Amino acid sequence: MRRAMGVVMVLVAAAAAGCGSGPPAPSPGPLKVVATTTIVADLVGRIGGEDVALEALMGPGVDPHLYKPSAGGVWRLSSAHAVFYNGLHLEGKMGEVFAEMSRRGVTTVAVADCIPESELIRSEGFSGVHDPHVWFDVSLWSHAAECVRDALADIDPDHGAAYRSRADSYLAELTALDGWVRERAAGLPEERRVLVTAHDAFSYFGRAYGFEVRGLMGISTAAEAGTSDVQQLAQLITERRIPAIFVESSVSPRSIKALREAVAARGFEVAIGGSLYSDALGDPAGPAGTYVGMVRSNVETITGALAERAGG
Repeated sequence: MRRAMGVVMVLVAAAAAGCGSGPPAPSPGPLKVVATTTIVADLVGRIGGEDVALEALMGPGVDPHLYKPSAGGVWRLSSAHAVFYNGLHLEGKMGEVFAEMSRRGVTTVAVADCIPESELIRSEGFSGVHDPHVWFDVSLWSHAAECVRDALADIDPDHGAAYRSRADSYLAELTALDGWVRERAAGLPEERRVLVTAHDAFSYFGRAYGFEVRGLMGISTAAEAGTSDVQQLAQLITERRIPAIFVESSVSPRSIKALREAVAARGFEVAIGGSLYSDALGDPAGPAGTYVGMVRSNVETITGALAERAGG
């Protein structure tokens, strides 16, 4: 790991040397902004609008837990006026890169830092730090939207009114979305609200909307699920006759397929309920290409599959 980060620091230094001693000076054109994940980029884009020139470092379906920046990616970060990222160790391999960018004068903003600590979920299975998947509680993502609004207005006060106006509209949209999710969740019988996924990304969703959440892996995808994890979860599914389990768009389906086979060996048939978007949005042209669309797609998939009658 130290060797890998040493390589990254060399790339940072090379990128900085290639574009001067710091980020580009502000110009009359749009603010040059880089966001890490597609989820963060969507948020920045909704509030920044035409006043930012936005790039997403990671594409659809990319797992931020495992992402390592290329030389080109580091150069894009170092040449931006501002970098927005999730934080809470979601982009686990990039922490030193963000720190180096900040030292070199690039404004770096972790959007999850604006969420009150009392609202965060602490994960004992991930070095005792907070679960980074805050966007699955739509009300918490509103805090992230406020964070982006304030940061952009501070960096670019000439367009502060525009940032605040777009943020007001988006916050209203998020409030409506949160109400829609609660309504859809309430329509599912409480005993059916058990969400089994590849990794433990949905704890905020479960807490906010009344689901029991079980993930095969922890909140990071860096470690594989063990045999005992698969067997224990298979036993729970069989005993409680949970009708469906879910793969994730940014995580290999291998562990969920193994779980389904373990359930079948116990004489019960559990369905693959569909693919959920966890750490990345879907195709930009598809229904899950925005944060709002992703949330709606996930909720439709979850409630539809769990409403089905259990088999076996």
